[in-house]
Amino acid sequence: MVFPRPFHPCFATITCVMFLLLHFSSIEANSGGFSIKLFRKRFPHVLTRRVLKGSRNAQIVQTKINAYLGQHLLELTIGNPPVKIVGIADTGSDLIWTQCVPCPNCYKQLNRLFDPRKSYTYINISCQSELCHTLNTVCSPQNGCNYNYGYVDSSVTQGVLAQETLTLTSTKGKPVLLKNVVFGCGHNNTGNFNDHEMGIIGLGGGPLSLISQIGSSFGGKRFSQCLLPFHTDERISSRISFGQGSEVSGPGVVSTPLVAQQNPNPYFVTLLGISVGYTYLPFNGSSKTVAKGNMIIDSGTPPTLLPQHLYYRVAAEVRRQVNLTPITNDPSLGTQLCYRTRTNLRGPTLTAHFEGANVLLRPIQIFIPPKDGVFCLAFANTSSDSGIYGNFAQSNYLIGFDLDRHVVSFKPTDCTMY
Repeated sequence: MVFPRPFHPCFATITCVMFLLLHFSSIEANSGGFSIKLFRKRFPHVLTRRVLKGSRNAQIVQTKINAYLGQHLLELTIGNPPVKIVGIADTGSDLIWTQCVPCPNCYKQLNRLFDPRKSYTYINISCQSELCHTLNTVCSPQNGCNYNYGYVDSSVTQGVLAQETLTLTSTKGKPVLLKNVVFGCGHNNTGNFNDHEMGIIGLGGGPLSLISQIGSSFGGKRFSQCLLPFHTDERISSRISFGQGSEVSGPGVVSTPLVAQQNPNPYFVTLLGISVGYTYLPFNGSSKTVAKGNMIIDSGTPPTLLPQHLYYRVAAEVRRQVNLTPITNDPSLGTQLCYRTRTNLRGPTLTAHFEGANVLLRPIQIFIPPKDGVFCLAFANTSSDSGIYGNFAQSNYLIGFDLDRHVVSFKPTDCTMY
């Protein structure tokens, strides 16, 4: 989900999405689940923003996860012959898209654009196809399916809907061919993108997301991810797993219901309140009534965004419990609650009280260093009545999204060892 920057540019630019890297090659494999091995790079000191069959452990798809200016990019190849695409992995949106030739009004990117004319597996979707009506589309003079897809921060991609082949390479050398994946071939793309980003990989719950399109082929519409904390050694990796075998189970697992909304793309859950240490702060202050689905779990947004009425109470309680003086004389930090310290703070802990699931957050998930000797609260406020549970808070948890059972599960995990 692409959001405006609520924080200092060290935390977000376009989508605030956790970006994973997939590598796709070109032989057909066959059903069960698969895992993708994730690698994290160190962040700079100042950051800105068809059928697989086999046993559940038979296929582990691995590739590097590159962090650039605070973002995480999912690398894949598309078409045949395959072309590498690097896009933002976004659990808050649906569409998979990349910049395509011709691109008369596109932002600058370092890698070459995908040219559909050079791929013999590329298929334009016609205006009469049911697939054409899943987005805001119009018919082109050539009977093509033209789309217009926008994001909260006013970024927009416009182009044609098409189908292509994506291929994942497993660690056992048995590539996984994904045929006829619907994606957007973007010819007019504007917004807060940098030159390393070639598009967005939608991982939300909508019908055109990567999860929805491939889930049934791998034993169910479910996946799990274990996101590494920031400033993890670049040689350490983790995984995202899809389908069969991606279930989160065992000691310490807590689960909360996914709340159905009119827009199925993001993952809505219900937050009852937040505890700072032993001080409980209900979501709605003095009110005991909490709206269902008041938070989105979005691995694409780094900070956790809270409605103003809750954010200011959380920030004030953190300030009260931290035995340090907040920074007030550094304009580059904006309005963030920050402290000067060479190492992360020792406390307090926070607990996110989701419906049926209490998720404990430690300083590594609560405070983020935008520059040397400074740690800031990785929370911000939003004018909305609902909020976003960002990827800073999600780190060092194995988090499972089960779209068939409509639950999200959390298991505390050292993601550097997962």
